[in-house]
This record gives sequence, C-alpha cells and structure tokens, in this order.
Amino acid sequence: MMSDPTTTPGESRTLRLAIIGFGLIGASLAASLKRVGHPVEIVAVVRSEADADEALTSGIADRAVVGAAAGVVGADVVLLAVPMLAMREILEAIAPALAANAIITDAGSVKGRFVEDVRAVFGEAPAEERLPFIVPGHPIAGREKSGMVSADAALFAGRRVLLTPLPETDEAAINTVAALWRATGAMVECLSPERHDRVLAATSHLPHVVAFALVDALKARQGADEIFRYAAGGFRDFTRIASSDPVMWRDICLTNGAAIVETLDELEASLSTLREAIRRGDGQTLEEIFQRAKAARDPYFE
Repeated sequence: MMSDPTTTPGESRTLRLAIIGFGLIGASLAASLKRVGHPVEIVAVVRSEADADEALTSGIADRAVVGAAAGVVGADVVLLAVPMLAMREILEAIAPALAANAIITDAGSVKGRFVEDVRAVFGEAPAEERLPFIVPGHPIAGREKSGMVSADAALFAGRRVLLTPLPETDEAAINTVAALWRATGAMVECLSPERHDRVLAATSHLPHVVAFALVDALKARQGADEIFRYAAGGFRDFTRIASSDPVMWRDICLTNGAAIVETLDELEASLSTLREAIRRGDGQTLEEIFQRAKAARDPYFE
C-alpha cells in the first residue's frame, strides 16, 4: 500500500497539483482550492507563454509551465483536463517525467476510453507499476462557456464528482483525489467505468447532442434568423448547452459512441410515439406521456 502523499505524521503537507489543461474545469478546481485554503501548490500546465502569463495573472496558479512533460516534474497529483482524444498523447508525453508515486487523475466525460488509454500506456511491465496510482474521475459540473477566463470557484459546490478506479488502484490514491474534490464542496462517489458511461450517455451526452441537433436543424430552415430572434426563454434555456465547446463534444461522441447511439435509439422510439399521437390528435396519449415525464423528473429537480 502506498502512503498518503497529503500528510506526514503530525502535520499537513502541501500537495503539488499539476493541472494539464487550465480551462474551465482545471482553473475552477484551482480557484476553489485556493478559496478554501486547501494546502496545495497549483501548477498550471499550459500550451503557450501567453497562457502561462494569464494563469499567473489570475492569481489561482502558483506556477505556470509550458509543456506537459515539464509541468508534471515533482507533482504529487496530475489532473488531465483536456479533450478525450488528447488523453493518450498527454499520458505518453508525461510518463517519463512522473515521480514514482505521482497520482494521475482526469476530468474527462468518458471513463471507459480513459481506462483504455491508461492501459495502453501503462498496462505492461515495467510501466504497470503505475496502475495503483491511476484514479479516473469526472466532475459532473460545467457550463457552456469554456476557457480559463470562465473559471468559477463555486463551480463544484454541491455537485457530484464520480471516480471510477481501476481494480489495481490503491485506496490511498483514491482518498487523495477524493479529498481534493471534497475540499471544493463536491460530493464524491465511486462506480465502474462502464456504469458511468451508460449513465452519462443518457443524462449528459444525449441532451447535448439533442441541443446541437435542434439548433442546427432550425438554422437550416428558411427564416431561421426570425426563429432565433423571437425565441422565448424556454428555447434559450433548453439550447444553452449547444454553446458548449464543439471539440470537447466531438471527442465525447467519438469515445462513447455505442452508449450514446443506444440512448438516441430510445429517444427516437419515444419521439415516434409522440409524433404519431400528435398526427392522430390523440390527446390522451400525449397527456399520459407528459404526466409520466413530469412525475419522473419532479422528485429530483426543483
């Protein structure tokens, strides 16, 4: 069993956290940890000197380093907050530079693919000795705006963070990552990568795909400008997530495709039932569906 790198006997120890991808999620985590005074040194790992200057000017990073390999040197915990299709390249880049007991975690929306990437990079001897230090994770929080400028110290308060440890993952590594997220006010839960991806396909990935599709379909219609100009608050609220980062959501769809297609099939079946009820003027069926949906949703959301 590994020792907990966050503490030494009788006293707390400052943890060095290297965040690769200092955008909305990474910068918000840094801002939250700084706000609550968590004993952590934040290293913003960025792609350019301009980004490094911005991270330091923000006051939420203690250091800023250009380049993934250079940024993780001496880190106790490394968080990958990059698009899903960039994960493996980053893992390969940082592998030679990691300290022996450095913990790797991530904030990606698809856990099965991240586990595949981890095993591709670290799954064979001697690299397999790193598997106990891998803690896949996903904060269920965000907004349609991206980038460091959108950082919010309260983004994770009261929200869930899902960890999907490997069978090999050491409990102390899980506890270290969980403690970081709990310090932000988040609620941490563990589940399998497979279960995570099926649940998120239905509750997060599908709604985003539908919002993108709806806006794209309406944009193609004649008089689209008028449609958007006179849209009411309901349309704005429903389609807000269609303003999310297209690259991030492209990667999510490509890495969790099977689960998303399954949920799309279920939605298409439901839409077909609604379409037929509307065509027939079947108010009873429509009301029954709407009542079931309302009853299913209301207990969980105000």
